[in-house]
Formats: sequence, C-alpha cells, structure tokens
Amino acid sequence: MSREHIVNGQAILGIEFGSTRIKSVLIAPDHSVIASGSHEWENDFVDGVWTYSEQAILSGLKSSYADLKKDVSDKYGVVPKKFAAIGISAMMHGYLPFDQDMKLLAPFRTWRNTITGEAAAKLTEAFSFNMPQRWSLSHLYQAILNKESHVADIRFLTTLAGWVHYLLTGRKVLGVGDASGMMPIDSATCYYDEKMVQTFDRLVAPCGFPWKLRDIMPEVLSAGEDAGCLTAEGARLLDDGGDLEPGCPLCPPEGDAGTGMAATNSVRERTGNVSAGTSIFSMIVLEKMLSKVYPEIDVVTTPTGRQVGMVHCNSCTSDINAWVSLFREFAEIMGFETSGGEVYTRLFKKAMEGAKDCGGIVSFNYFAGEPVTGLSEGRPMLIRTPDAKMNMANFMRAQIYASMETLKAGMEIMNREHVAIDRVYGHGGLFKTEGVAQNLLAAAIHAPVTVMETAGEGGAWGIALLAAYLVAKKDGESLEDYLQNRVFAGMKQITVSPDPEDEAGFDRYMEKFMACIPAQQAAVDGLKI
Repeated sequence: MSREHIVNGQAILGIEFGSTRIKSVLIAPDHSVIASGSHEWENDFVDGVWTYSEQAILSGLKSSYADLKKDVSDKYGVVPKKFAAIGISAMMHGYLPFDQDMKLLAPFRTWRNTITGEAAAKLTEAFSFNMPQRWSLSHLYQAILNKESHVADIRFLTTLAGWVHYLLTGRKVLGVGDASGMMPIDSATCYYDEKMVQTFDRLVAPCGFPWKLRDIMPEVLSAGEDAGCLTAEGARLLDDGGDLEPGCPLCPPEGDAGTGMAATNSVRERTGNVSAGTSIFSMIVLEKMLSKVYPEIDVVTTPTGRQVGMVHCNSCTSDINAWVSLFREFAEIMGFETSGGEVYTRLFKKAMEGAKDCGGIVSFNYFAGEPVTGLSEGRPMLIRTPDAKMNMANFMRAQIYASMETLKAGMEIMNREHVAIDRVYGHGGLFKTEGVAQNLLAAAIHAPVTVMETAGEGGAWGIALLAAYLVAKKDGESLEDYLQNRVFAGMKQITVSPDPEDEAGFDRYMEKFMACIPAQQAAVDGLKI
C-alpha cells in the first residue's frame, strides 16, 4: 500500500532541522514511516557566534529532500509528486531578523549562543517571567542594547522553522509551541502575552524604532489550524528535480520541543518527555504554574498552547560522540574495522557495569554555556581523583551521566515544586541502546521513564504527525485525543522505574559534579576561543 499512498498523494512529509542533521520523513495515513532522507551538517562559530549560513540552510533542505526522494525511488520505483500535507520543524529560539524585502539583516544566531545575558536579565525583571538567553526576544533586546544598526530596519523576526515555512508558503506564521520560544505566550488566548508585549514596547520606545513588537512577530497558530499551502516557488525550492506539485497544505511550523512532545504523546497535563540529542531538554506539561520564577526552568507551551515547564541544556551527546570517534580511531590504528552503531552499543552496555557513582570520575560535556549551572561558556573537561577507578565501565558511565547531569540539576527544582508527573517518555539518539540511558535517566529524575518503538524517529516524525492531524482530524477532535487514540494506541513500549541504588549513586556523583563547577569556570577563563 505504501506505493499507492505515494502515487495518490496520500503520504505526509515531515522535515526537521536538527543541530547535526536535517531529517525528512514520509509517513503513510496510518502514521508509519515509509521513507526517509537526511543531510548532515554542523554549526559554525563565526566572530563569537554559533550560526548556520543561509546557503547551508537552503542547500541542506534540498539535500535532505533529495535523499528522501531517492529512498522513495529505490523502495517503490516512483517519484513523489504531491503530498497530503507537509510539516516543517527546526531548532527553537535564536535570531533571524529580516528587512521589508525579506533580506536577512544579521547572521542566524542559534539557540546555542549565550551572548544575551544582560538582555535576558532585564527582560526577566521587567516581565516577572524567566526569559532565557536563547529566546528570540532576548536576542532582539540584546541587539538593541548593543546599538546594532540593523535593528531599525527589522520588519520580520522569526525562527528557523518559521523562515523555511515562509519560503515554502509565503505565510509569516508560527506554531504556538515555537512562538513560545520567542517570547511568553498567554495560554488563555494562545497568543503572545499582551501585557509583556506592551511592556517591551514601552521599554524600547526611547529608541524611536519605526515598528512595534506585534508588527514584526509571526502570527501564532495552534495545531490543526490552516498555515498555508505549498507555492510553486516553494515546490521548486524543495525539489530541485521539479517533480513536486504545489498546492498541498502545511501545518503550523513548530520547534523541536513541540515535535518532541507530539512524537512521544506528551501533550496532556501531567505527562512529559526528555529529548536527548545534541542538546537535552525535559518538557513537563503543567497542571498549574510554578510558585515563583526559576532561571533554571523555562515556561513554553505544547502545540495547542498548554503551559510546559522546560529544563533546557545546550550539551548532551557531542562529547560522547567525540570520545567514540577517538576510540574508533584507536581501533583503526590497531588494525580493527568497526561500525559506529556497534561501538556505541558495546560502550553503552559497558557503562552499566560501572560504579554507581562512576568511581571518582566526573565529566563535563560542556560544548557551550549552560545557564542552568550559571556558565556562559563551556569547555569539555574530565576530572578524576587520584584514586579514581579509571576503567572503561566507569568512564562510559560518567559520559552518560554527563549527558544528563545538568538536566538533573534543573529537574530537582520541579521535584521540590511537587510537579505532578504520570509518565515521562524518552526519545532521541541517546535511547537507542536498550536498557542504558533510559535506566539512568529514571535514576536522574526519580521517575519512571518509557521508551517507545518510535524513540529513534524524533522530531521529523513528530512534525509529520502534526501535519497528519491537520488533514485527518475529525470535527472537534483534540490533538491530545488524536495522538492517544489514533497514533499511539497499542504501540510497543518499555517502561523502567528508577533503581534505588542507581538513584543514590547518581546523587553522589552530582555532589562531586556541582563541587567542580568552579573548575569548569576556571577552564573557561583560562582557555579562550
């Protein structure tokens, strides 16, 4: 049936711009993946800013789609010409300012940058709401404080997903979840918080800009709302071969947090998920607001506008990847051929043989700053006591702990706030090896963790589900019910509860980790880049 779905234009396309990969996924009406494609890429560090160039974004979009198109051709002997729907997702936050001709006024400043500390602090005070450094409004206000000349020429400010969606449809819109990473959202209206909009306009009024905040921000849409259709120009941009026809609808563009919630059925209150890839973050859908403002916890929304407590950490698997690459290089020097997947699996399983507290080894995986622990920059670093048991099991366990240690520091606040959590789903590459990261995450957050058979699909599948909801929902059917009853019903899943010994060991490790933060700061001060 997959071939017929493609030929008849019933398949649904989801594309997500991740930190290291642009993934395209084609799903059937039953939500199963029938084809995929990808494009590997990396951010650049240019003039003190983490960025991706315009050319890298556009060529990566084409490359990912071309790879999916080839997969379709190889598997089914056909070329896709139309889709039932398309969804675009990308890394949240960041800064993409455009002039009236949609010319980019400054290089894309990604979520990874921690260069807006002054602005974030002032906005947090003005709003009485935690404004993280990576949020778009923090970047905008920092540019204003820096007196950057381009600010007066801004006529549109959006996220990466919002820009790509505009290129495909001509619509300046954003899903509410992605919009909630630009500035705070009022869940009662599912739109930007009007009091904070007015506060910001008053704050910048002395600058005399020819715009108000509402003038330059995208229109906010909830899941299932009309977000435009693929234009002829958009079709040509996506498909270099010229086979793709215009006209199919697109769902509201979403951020990777929103697609992670969709991909794990974590959009109801008291549910949550942890997404673990280049970055790691937890999303817990709140029954009620937290008792006060915490700089460690962001408040964003689901794709339908429900309030979510989010602990976001900039670094997760990058340091693990670097060490695995080193070990593979050593194996090659010794004359052994290895496959990446096998090396990861063997090393991850070895970690479960390690001491519960890693035997005196502490690892910082900080490729960038981590506001949760108060650091504006990061330096990957391994620390061990002279009597540490330096073996592969302890070393690898420390690497996996490092991938979630900063997240744990933030989640402990939610525990103290007595945030109700019925279930937490884990997804992303960290969970591919069964019984390792899932078990250790449960110990980290003191809660059961579930991994589904779709754990490795990630955000591209999540945005495809949101696109499917756009065209397949029944009248009055909520996203929550659609996912529960029509996507995840009967899906294979594995749940583990935290092991008390793992919990105690991780807690002991965290005491050493927190004590070593001054050493991390010293490394930042001493090793300038």
